[in-house]
Amino acid sequence: MNNPFKYSLDNKRYHTYNYYLKSRFNTKVAKVIIDAGFTCPNRDGKKGYGGCIFCSGKGSGDSNIATGESVLRQYEKNKKVMLRKWPSTLFIPYFQAFSNTYGPVHKIKEMLEVFIDMDEVCEIAIATRPDCLDDEIIELLVKINKIKPISIELGLQSSNDETALKINRGHTFQEFKDALEKLNKHNFFVCVHVLNGLPYEDKDTMLQTIKDINHLPFNAIKIHMLHVIKNSNLGLIYQNNPFPLLSREEYIDLVIEQLELLPPEIVVERLTGDPISNELLAPEWVLNKRTLLNDIDKKMQQLNTWQGHNFK
Repeated sequence: MNNPFKYSLDNKRYHTYNYYLKSRFNTKVAKVIIDAGFTCPNRDGKKGYGGCIFCSGKGSGDSNIATGESVLRQYEKNKKVMLRKWPSTLFIPYFQAFSNTYGPVHKIKEMLEVFIDMDEVCEIAIATRPDCLDDEIIELLVKINKIKPISIELGLQSSNDETALKINRGHTFQEFKDALEKLNKHNFFVCVHVLNGLPYEDKDTMLQTIKDINHLPFNAIKIHMLHVIKNSNLGLIYQNNPFPLLSREEYIDLVIEQLELLPPEIVVERLTGDPISNELLAPEWVLNKRTLLNDIDKKMQQLNTWQGHNFK
Protein backbone atom coordinates (compact mmCIF):
# COMPACT_ATOMS: atom_id res chain seq x y z
CA MET A 1 0.00 0.00 0.00
CA ASN A 2 1.48 3.33 -1.05
CA ASN A 3 0.16 5.86 1.45
CA PRO A 4 2.16 9.12 1.68
CA PHE A 5 0.51 10.07 4.98
CA LYS A 6 2.65 8.99 7.93
CA TYR A 7 -0.02 9.03 10.69
CA SER A 8 -1.78 5.95 9.36
CA LEU A 9 -1.89 2.19 9.73
CA ASP A 10 -4.29 1.66 6.83
CA ASN A 11 -5.54 3.48 3.73
CA LYS A 12 -6.61 6.61 5.60
CA ARG A 13 -4.89 9.79 4.48
CA TYR A 14 -5.82 11.73 7.55
CA HIS A 15 -4.88 11.43 11.22
CA THR A 16 -7.70 9.26 12.53
CA TYR A 17 -8.81 9.16 16.15
CA ASN A 18 -8.46 5.39 16.12
CA TYR A 19 -4.82 5.69 15.07
CA TYR A 20 -4.17 8.25 17.81
CA LEU A 21 -5.82 6.21 20.57
CA LYS A 22 -4.12 2.94 19.59
CA SER A 23 -0.77 4.71 19.39
CA ARG A 24 -1.27 6.28 22.81
CA PHE A 25 -2.94 3.47 24.77
CA ASN A 26 -1.82 0.39 22.78
CA THR A 27 -5.34 -1.05 22.71
CA LYS A 28 -8.87 -0.39 21.53
CA VAL A 29 -10.53 2.55 23.28
CA ALA A 30 -14.28 3.30 23.27
CA LYS A 31 -16.14 6.46 24.24
CA VAL A 32 -19.15 6.07 26.53
CA ILE A 33 -21.76 8.85 26.27
CA ILE A 34 -23.01 10.46 29.48
CA ASP A 35 -25.51 13.26 30.15
CA ALA A 36 -24.69 14.96 33.45
CA GLY A 37 -27.75 17.22 33.38
CA PHE A 38 -26.20 20.56 32.44
CA THR A 39 -27.59 23.30 30.22
CA CYS A 40 -26.04 26.19 28.22
CA PRO A 41 -25.86 29.98 28.73
CA ASN A 42 -27.71 30.54 25.45
CA ARG A 43 -30.58 28.41 26.76
CA ASP A 44 -31.17 29.56 30.33
CA GLY A 45 -31.25 33.31 29.64
CA LYS A 46 -27.70 34.27 30.62
CA LYS A 47 -26.88 34.87 26.95
CA GLY A 48 -30.11 33.92 25.27
CA TYR A 49 -32.85 31.34 24.98
CA GLY A 50 -33.46 28.28 22.85
CA GLY A 51 -29.82 27.25 22.40
CA CYS A 52 -28.06 27.00 19.05
CA ILE A 53 -30.71 26.74 16.35
CA PHE A 54 -29.42 23.35 15.12
CA CYS A 55 -29.35 21.73 18.58
CA SER A 56 -32.00 19.29 19.81
CA GLY A 57 -33.79 19.42 23.13
CA LYS A 58 -31.28 16.84 24.34
CA GLY A 59 -28.30 19.07 23.64
CA SER A 60 -26.79 16.75 21.02
CA GLY A 61 -26.97 13.82 23.43
CA ASP A 62 -29.71 12.09 21.45
CA SER A 63 -27.92 8.74 21.17
CA ASN A 64 -27.61 8.26 24.94
CA ILE A 65 -29.71 5.22 25.89
CA ALA A 66 -29.62 5.91 29.64
CA THR A 67 -30.36 9.65 29.89
CA GLY A 68 -31.87 10.68 33.22
CA GLU A 69 -30.05 8.12 35.34
CA SER A 70 -27.01 8.74 37.54
CA VAL A 71 -23.66 9.38 35.88
CA LEU A 72 -22.34 5.98 36.99
CA ARG A 73 -25.51 4.14 35.91
CA GLN A 74 -25.38 5.75 32.47
CA TYR A 75 -21.74 4.77 32.15
CA GLU A 76 -22.39 1.13 33.08
CA LYS A 77 -25.41 0.81 30.76
CA ASN A 78 -23.77 2.42 27.76
CA LYS A 79 -20.51 0.55 28.42
CA LYS A 80 -22.33 -2.75 27.94
CA VAL A 81 -23.24 -1.70 24.41
CA MET A 82 -19.58 -0.98 23.67
CA LEU A 83 -18.49 -4.33 25.10
CA ARG A 84 -20.71 -6.17 22.62
CA LYS A 85 -18.62 -4.65 19.83
CA TRP A 86 -15.25 -4.76 21.56
CA PRO A 87 -14.98 -7.34 24.38
CA SER A 88 -11.55 -6.07 25.41
CA THR A 89 -11.20 -2.30 25.55
CA LEU A 90 -10.46 0.75 27.66
CA PHE A 91 -13.08 3.48 28.06
CA ILE A 92 -13.46 7.24 27.87
CA PRO A 93 -16.52 8.59 29.70
CA TYR A 94 -17.76 11.30 27.35
CA PHE A 95 -19.85 14.11 28.81
CA GLN A 96 -21.51 15.08 25.57
CA ALA A 97 -24.86 16.81 26.08
CA PHE A 98 -24.98 20.61 26.49
CA SER A 99 -22.07 22.47 28.19
CA ASN A 100 -20.45 20.32 30.84
CA THR A 101 -18.48 23.05 32.58
CA TYR A 102 -21.50 25.34 32.91
CA GLY A 103 -22.65 24.89 36.47
CA PRO A 104 -21.53 24.76 40.09
CA VAL A 105 -17.94 23.64 40.52
CA HIS A 106 -19.00 21.04 43.11
CA LYS A 107 -21.29 19.38 40.55
CA ILE A 108 -18.52 19.24 37.96
CA LYS A 109 -16.17 17.82 40.58
CA GLU A 110 -18.69 15.13 41.59
CA MET A 111 -19.30 13.97 38.01
CA LEU A 112 -15.58 13.61 37.34
CA GLU A 113 -14.52 12.01 40.62
CA VAL A 114 -16.68 8.97 39.86
CA PHE A 115 -14.11 7.88 37.26
CA ILE A 116 -10.78 8.93 38.76
CA ASP A 117 -9.93 5.55 40.32
CA MET A 118 -11.27 3.31 37.52
CA ASP A 119 -8.39 1.47 35.86
CA GLU A 120 -10.54 0.76 32.79
CA VAL A 121 -11.00 4.52 32.26
CA CYS A 122 -7.98 5.88 30.40
CA GLU A 123 -9.29 9.44 29.93
CA ILE A 124 -12.34 11.65 30.54
CA ALA A 125 -13.79 13.73 27.69
CA ILE A 126 -15.78 16.89 28.38
CA ALA A 127 -17.77 18.80 25.74
CA THR A 128 -18.28 22.48 26.52
CA ARG A 129 -18.31 26.05 25.21
CA PRO A 130 -15.52 28.66 25.22
CA ASP A 131 -17.51 30.93 27.54
CA CYS A 132 -17.94 28.25 30.22
CA LEU A 133 -14.35 27.98 31.43
CA ASP A 134 -13.76 30.42 34.24
CA ASP A 135 -10.63 30.30 36.42
CA GLU A 136 -12.25 28.25 39.21
CA ILE A 137 -13.34 25.56 36.76
CA ILE A 138 -9.94 25.53 35.04
CA GLU A 139 -8.29 25.09 38.45
CA LEU A 140 -10.49 22.06 39.16
CA LEU A 141 -9.80 20.51 35.75
CA VAL A 142 -6.05 21.03 36.19
CA LYS A 143 -6.12 19.13 39.50
CA ILE A 144 -8.05 16.19 38.07
CA ASN A 145 -5.99 16.16 34.89
CA LYS A 146 -2.94 15.36 37.01
CA ILE A 147 -4.68 12.19 38.20
CA LYS A 148 -6.76 11.16 35.19
CA PRO A 149 -6.23 12.70 31.73
CA ILE A 150 -8.96 15.10 30.61
CA SER A 151 -9.69 16.08 27.03
CA ILE A 152 -11.82 19.13 26.27
CA GLU A 153 -14.13 19.27 23.26
CA LEU A 154 -14.52 22.97 22.57
CA GLY A 155 -17.47 23.96 20.41
CA LEU A 156 -16.85 26.58 17.73
CA GLN A 157 -19.00 25.61 14.70
CA SER A 158 -17.86 28.65 12.69
CA SER A 159 -15.20 31.33 13.07
CA ASN A 160 -17.57 33.83 11.44
CA ASP A 161 -19.14 36.07 14.09
CA GLU A 162 -22.08 36.94 11.83
CA THR A 163 -22.89 33.25 11.52
CA ALA A 164 -22.52 32.80 15.28
CA LEU A 165 -25.06 35.57 15.85
CA LYS A 166 -27.53 34.11 13.36
CA ILE A 167 -27.38 30.62 14.85
CA ASN A 168 -27.76 32.00 18.40
CA ARG A 169 -24.34 30.72 19.39
CA GLY A 170 -23.84 33.35 22.07
CA HIS A 171 -20.06 33.80 21.91
CA THR A 172 -17.50 35.29 19.52
CA PHE A 173 -14.48 33.84 17.76
CA GLN A 174 -12.27 35.94 20.03
CA GLU A 175 -13.83 34.29 23.09
CA PHE A 176 -13.04 30.93 21.52
CA LYS A 177 -9.39 31.92 20.98
CA ASP A 178 -9.14 33.21 24.55
CA ALA A 179 -10.47 29.92 25.95
CA LEU A 180 -8.15 27.91 23.72
CA GLU A 181 -5.15 29.90 24.92
CA LYS A 182 -6.20 29.39 28.54
CA LEU A 183 -6.48 25.61 28.06
CA ASN A 184 -3.18 25.49 26.19
CA LYS A 185 -1.35 27.04 29.14
CA HIS A 186 -2.27 23.93 31.15
CA ASN A 187 -1.53 21.43 28.36
CA PHE A 188 -5.04 20.04 27.98
CA PHE A 189 -5.81 17.91 24.95
CA VAL A 190 -8.35 20.07 23.07
CA CYS A 191 -10.66 18.98 20.26
CA VAL A 192 -12.35 21.75 18.24
CA HIS A 193 -15.85 21.12 16.91
CA VAL A 194 -16.82 22.74 13.59
CA LEU A 195 -20.01 22.43 11.55
CA ASN A 196 -20.34 22.42 7.77
CA GLY A 197 -23.52 23.34 5.91
CA LEU A 198 -24.93 26.09 8.10
CA PRO A 199 -27.59 27.90 6.05
CA TYR A 200 -25.83 31.25 6.24
CA GLU A 201 -22.46 30.07 4.94
CA ASP A 202 -20.95 29.28 1.56
CA LYS A 203 -17.96 27.05 0.80
CA ASP A 204 -15.43 29.87 1.18
CA THR A 205 -16.77 30.70 4.65
CA MET A 206 -16.49 27.07 5.76
CA LEU A 207 -12.95 26.84 4.46
CA GLN A 208 -12.12 30.11 6.20
CA THR A 209 -13.02 28.57 9.56
CA ILE A 210 -10.27 25.99 9.05
CA LYS A 211 -7.83 28.67 7.88
CA ASP A 212 -8.67 30.73 10.97
CA ILE A 213 -7.95 27.90 13.41
CA ASN A 214 -5.18 25.89 11.80
CA HIS A 215 -2.37 27.83 13.47
CA LEU A 216 -4.04 27.92 16.89
CA PRO A 217 -2.96 25.63 19.77
CA PHE A 218 -5.35 22.65 19.59
CA ASN A 219 -4.87 18.90 19.19
CA ALA A 220 -7.90 17.46 17.42
CA ILE A 221 -10.93 18.37 15.37
CA LYS A 222 -14.45 17.12 14.76
CA ILE A 223 -15.97 18.11 11.42
CA HIS A 224 -19.72 17.57 11.19
CA MET A 225 -22.29 18.03 8.47
CA LEU A 226 -25.31 20.03 9.59
CA HIS A 227 -28.19 17.74 10.58
CA VAL A 228 -31.61 19.34 10.38
CA ILE A 229 -33.53 17.53 13.09
CA LYS A 230 -37.16 17.68 14.10
CA ASN A 231 -36.81 18.83 17.69
CA SER A 232 -34.80 21.97 16.93
CA ASN A 233 -35.42 25.59 15.99
CA LEU A 234 -33.66 24.97 12.69
CA GLY A 235 -36.01 22.09 12.04
CA LEU A 236 -38.99 24.42 12.36
CA ILE A 237 -37.38 26.89 9.97
CA TYR A 238 -36.63 24.14 7.46
CA GLN A 239 -40.15 22.69 7.59
CA ASN A 240 -41.70 26.10 6.97
CA ASN A 241 -39.20 27.25 4.36
CA PRO A 242 -36.72 24.57 3.19
CA PHE A 243 -33.28 25.95 2.42
CA PRO A 244 -30.56 24.32 0.28
CA LEU A 245 -28.15 21.93 1.98
CA LEU A 246 -24.81 20.61 0.84
CA SER A 247 -25.06 17.62 -1.46
CA ARG A 248 -23.11 14.50 -0.62
CA GLU A 249 -20.60 15.25 -3.40
CA GLU A 250 -20.18 18.86 -2.25
CA TYR A 251 -19.56 17.70 1.29
CA ILE A 252 -16.91 15.17 0.25
CA ASP A 253 -15.05 17.79 -1.79
CA LEU A 254 -15.31 20.35 1.02
CA VAL A 255 -14.04 17.98 3.71
CA ILE A 256 -11.06 16.98 1.58
CA GLU A 257 -10.14 20.64 1.06
CA GLN A 258 -10.48 21.24 4.80
CA LEU A 259 -8.24 18.27 5.58
CA GLU A 260 -5.66 19.55 3.13
CA LEU A 261 -5.51 22.82 5.06
CA LEU A 262 -5.07 21.22 8.49
CA PRO A 263 -1.67 20.43 10.00
CA PRO A 264 -0.99 16.69 9.67
CA GLU A 265 -0.47 16.33 13.44
CA ILE A 266 -4.07 17.33 14.21
CA VAL A 267 -6.16 14.29 15.16
CA VAL A 268 -9.39 13.97 13.19
CA GLU A 269 -11.95 12.58 15.62
CA ARG A 270 -14.89 12.75 13.21
CA LEU A 271 -15.72 13.66 9.62
CA THR A 272 -19.47 13.25 9.99
CA GLY A 273 -22.04 12.64 12.70
CA ASP A 274 -24.53 9.94 13.71
CA PRO A 275 -28.07 11.31 13.46
CA ILE A 276 -31.06 9.35 14.75
CA SER A 277 -32.91 8.32 11.58
CA ASN A 278 -36.45 8.97 12.81
CA GLU A 279 -35.49 12.43 14.06
CA LEU A 280 -33.66 13.57 10.92
CA LEU A 281 -35.35 15.91 8.46
CA ALA A 282 -32.43 16.41 6.08
CA PRO A 283 -30.11 15.59 4.42
CA GLU A 284 -30.85 11.88 4.15
CA TRP A 285 -27.42 11.01 2.80
CA VAL A 286 -25.79 11.54 6.23
CA LEU A 287 -27.44 8.33 7.46
CA ASN A 288 -24.98 6.15 5.56
CA LYS A 289 -21.84 7.10 7.44
CA ARG A 290 -19.63 4.17 6.44
CA THR A 291 -19.98 4.63 2.69
CA LEU A 292 -19.47 8.38 3.06
CA LEU A 293 -16.16 7.84 4.86
CA ASN A 294 -15.16 5.21 2.30
CA ASP A 295 -15.86 7.65 -0.52
CA ILE A 296 -13.77 10.34 1.17
CA ASP A 297 -10.91 7.83 1.33
CA LYS A 298 -11.34 6.88 -2.33
CA LYS A 299 -11.48 10.47 -3.50
CA MET A 300 -8.32 11.37 -1.55
CA GLN A 301 -6.52 8.46 -3.16
CA GLN A 302 -7.74 9.46 -6.62
CA LEU A 303 -6.51 13.00 -6.06
CA ASN A 304 -3.32 11.71 -4.42
CA THR A 305 -3.82 14.14 -1.56
CA TRP A 306 -3.69 13.94 2.24
CA GLN A 307 -4.20 15.92 5.43
CA GLY A 308 -1.81 18.87 5.48
CA HIS A 309 -1.15 18.77 1.73
CA ASN A 310 -1.90 22.51 1.51
CA PHE A 311 -0.95 23.48 5.04
CA LYS A 312 1.37 26.46 5.17
